[in-house]
Amino acid sequence: MAKKFIRRFLPDHNNVKKNKYLSVFGSLLHDPNLWHLNRRSASGAFGIGLFFAFWPVPFQMIFSTAAAIIFRVNLPLSVATVWLTNPLTMPPIFYGAYLVGSTVLGTKVDQFHFELSWTWLLESISTIGPAFILGCAICSVFFGILGYFSLDWVWRASVLRAWRARNSDDK
Repeated sequence: MAKKFIRRFLPDHNNVKKNKYLSVFGSLLHDPNLWHLNRRSASGAFGIGLFFAFWPVPFQMIFSTAAAIIFRVNLPLSVATVWLTNPLTMPPIFYGAYLVGSTVLGTKVDQFHFELSWTWLLESISTIGPAFILGCAICSVFFGILGYFSLDWVWRASVLRAWRARNSDDK
């Protein structure tokens, strides 16, 4: 059940291999373990994808791909999960990370108005930057671990339910 559900949302592996940003990995993308979908590879990929989704850097897909190759987990799921943070979801997610960082540091939450300029970015690094970076790090680790264990649990529960259904049909 979990495998069929996840497979519906995964991009085709040929499309992922052809992605121009991922071409830096060359023949490493041809490892069959990167395309296999089982409980271990799916849970690991989901955790890695969520971990890198909270990094406030461009091209999170590249980092997620590198980690998927290193840990030999499902590459398409890892890359797809990174897109949790997309242009629509980034502002509330990163603001939440800033709030987490401010709470942990015990600093006052500054009111700010976002501007798309280098001047604003450089000024913000010294004011809201430490809380934002710490919040992103905390959220990255927390949600990466939570995602790994959550998907692992859902996968196990799905398999147990299928076994029970099969055993009840046999009787």
